[in-house]
Amino acid sequence: MPEPSTYRPATGSIPTSAGVYKFRDPDRRVIYVGKAKNLRNRLNSYFANPAQLHPRTSTMVHTANSVEWTVVDTEVEALQLEWTWINEFNPRFNVMFRDDKSYP
Repeated sequence: MPEPSTYRPATGSIPTSAGVYKFRDPDRRVIYVGKAKNLRNRLNSYFANPAQLHPRTSTMVHTANSVEWTVVDTEVEALQLEWTWINEFNPRFNVMFRDDKSYP
């Protein structure tokens, strides 16, 4: 598995804008799509302390070998683009249509 520090973007290179991001594996497949109000804060959270990540998230971060993002103007645009990319790429680490029996 790649070490996350090998592909972590420099903090100053990540915008503080809203946007959508994709983690890719060594074969360039999209393995996770997410959205954020503040891309810098969200992406830095994946790399700050991997020991504090949920095990599934930690596995995703260690499986990936690159991350890229697209800045959008509004949170609504981010939500729409995230949905579009999830449907287009079917990333394996995105939980879709979760069957949560505890949901009221």
